[in-house]
Amino acid sequence: MRTVVLVILLSAPVTFLNAQWLNRPTAGIPRTTGGKPNLTAPTPRTSDGKPDLSGVWDRISAKYGANIAADLKPEEIQPSAQALVKQRVEDLGKDHMAILCLPLGPGYSTAQRFVKIIQTPSVIVLLDEDLTYRQIYLDGRTLETDPQPTWMGYSVGHWDGDTLVVESNGFNDRTWLDTMGHPHTEALRTIERYRRPDFGHLEMQMTFEDRAVYAKPWTVKINSLLAPDTELIEAVCKDNAKSLEHWVGKASDEQKTEVKVAPAILAKYAGTYVEQPKFWRTLPRTIEISVSGDTLFGDLDGRGKVRLSAQSQTNFTGIQGGIDFVQKDPAAPVDLFVKHVSGNYRFAKK
Repeated sequence: MRTVVLVILLSAPVTFLNAQWLNRPTAGIPRTTGGKPNLTAPTPRTSDGKPDLSGVWDRISAKYGANIAADLKPEEIQPSAQALVKQRVEDLGKDHMAILCLPLGPGYSTAQRFVKIIQTPSVIVLLDEDLTYRQIYLDGRTLETDPQPTWMGYSVGHWDGDTLVVESNGFNDRTWLDTMGHPHTEALRTIERYRRPDFGHLEMQMTFEDRAVYAKPWTVKINSLLAPDTELIEAVCKDNAKSLEHWVGKASDEQKTEVKVAPAILAKYAGTYVEQPKFWRTLPRTIEISVSGDTLFGDLDGRGKVRLSAQSQTNFTGIQGGIDFVQKDPAAPVDLFVKHVSGNYRFAKK
């Protein structure tokens, strides 16, 4: 259970009994005949004809928030950076910004979080539930060549047709690019391209370039869905943080209690599992279970293979709070349950 504390804290839904305006209809948005928001309606535009990106958005692409380098080859990442990621995973992510109550930095743009966009002709503001913010200036200024490093960096934007292009630099090197712990230097530069194809969808491509750590620039894609008829919920880390003095152990501790599972049983677990309703996220997650030798591996949403440690013939640790394989009878398919602080989530085998 200790190996997955960071994932639990970063992905658990937060509910407040007295939250404000969670179910307040948004005025002026297109709706279906049944009164629901029409997410496929035409893209809204500002008075000057530009796409209006304003709204509360739910980033639904979880892959890169966990592993920004999921599409890179190992040789494209400096060995020192790979070693640092390995150490951060082993330390249970206890130095992650969300644990230390610090701004997320450039990884904010790809994190699976809600964001509120406020758009004006000269500046676009992005608001987060933890009270951090970004400003994207559209007034023609250019990035400084020697900026004073900051947590959220500096951003300027311009329109390329209906696509907003955002260039950023000036990040300090104290943040991680994802929850796994991929690092960056102060030389990092990013380019984001935002496109709103219709009323309810926002597409973003983000390119990272940091030659001191990564052999080449690379681009990831993040999709967001509009969250109408609601508002951001304030979630200040310090209000809920517990003392790090209780954050003990290492990820590899689970291997000390590992048991042997017969190859025939492991082979039975291999396959693709899809999350079943009822789940709190917008899209169901997928887990790929594979076998190599006498070891089971899991890949959640394409984030990369993770070694699973068998604690019994059916229980394995390594993904979130652990996973259980359940088969009601020999003729029934195997189900997978992901343990989580908010409850266990059922995944059905394809």
